[in-house]
Parts: sequence; structure tokens; C-alpha cells
Amino acid sequence: MKTQVFTLFSSSPNDRDLAQVATALKKGAVMIYPTDTVYALGCLSNNAVALEKLARLKNIKLEKAPLSFLFEDISELSNYVKPFDAKVFRLLKSSLPGPYAFVMEAVNKLPKPFQKRKTLGVRISDHPVLKALLSHLDAPLLTSSLHDKDEILVYTSDPDAILSAWDGKVDLFVEAGPCGNIPSSVIDLTTEPFTVIREGKGEIDFI
Repeated sequence: MKTQVFTLFSSSPNDRDLAQVATALKKGAVMIYPTDTVYALGCLSNNAVALEKLARLKNIKLEKAPLSFLFEDISELSNYVKPFDAKVFRLLKSSLPGPYAFVMEAVNKLPKPFQKRKTLGVRISDHPVLKALLSHLDAPLLTSSLHDKDEILVYTSDPDAILSAWDGKVDLFVEAGPCGNIPSSVIDLTTEPFTVIREGKGEIDFI
């Protein structure tokens, strides 16, 4: 099986293509797609078939793996994390959408297989293609940065190199030109004071 490639221009992604990608995801597709930091690997977080594929691809157990949920907006995010105070709301409002992943306390009834998780990594990306795609979906994406096998490069930003390495391994490749190679900044909001886990593309001066 060859990977189906959709080339979407960031300024005005084709709505018909976005609808096709959304339909494939709802049927259990795993895809590579652009974010406002690096290319990522992911699938719908509520699709059991896709989640099994993703777990096999990454050789991980989804219950414990450090993956993030990628949301359309703060309102959707609020359904997956415990109520947060005004301080956290202001921080989220001022930095999202943007190149950040925040660790937050998960609600008690996350969907399977995540129901035992106490915390959740959350992202809201500022990439126009991804923002447009999420509006077609009925659940957040489970997402993981796409690492390069080369330890020096760490992240692959070239679409041709990505397709060469992953053709036939994933169902879809949403290509939107070169991405960056600096990952998101990761900040733990479950601690007081907040803890910077990884300093990446997002500025952390406000922490």
C-alpha cells in the first residue's frame, strides 16, 4: 500500500481535500501532517483501529506513552482536562494557538485506552492547514513529533525525505512544504510554580 499524499497550501487549503483526509481519519487512517513546529505523526484519538496502528508504528503502549492531544480550541480542550483557574486560563489564552505543549490534569473519564491517565499533554497548533483540518473532525488528534533516524538532525523538515522514509508505512501524508525542525516548548501546569520540561520554539519568558 502506497501512502496517499495530499499537498495543501498553507494560505488556502483545499476544502475538498481536507474533507477527504477527515473521512480517511474517521475510518482509521494514521497520517503525517504539518504543525507550527515540526511534522507530526498521529490519528484520531477516538478511533481504536487507528490507535492500534499508531502503537505498532511507534512500538509503544498508548496508556503510558508521552503523546499529546491536539485540539481545535480551548473550549474543546476543556472537555479533557480538569477545571483550571484564571491564572492558567490567561496563560493558555495568551500562548495558544502556538508552539507549546502543556501538561495538565486529565478528567477522570478519559476515553479508552487513556482512562488511567492522571495528566494529559495538550496542544493547539497555529498551522493554518492543521487548524482547517481540525474543524472537519469530531475528536482531537493524538499526536507525536516525527523524529528523524539521524540523531544529529533529530527532526525531518523536508517533505521528500519524509515521504521516502514513510511511504507505505502510514496511510496519509498531508504535505504543506518544509516545516521547522524545532519542537514545541513543553510546560507542566500541574506543578507550582509551573515547570519547563523542554525549551523549544515557544518563548518561555512568561513562566
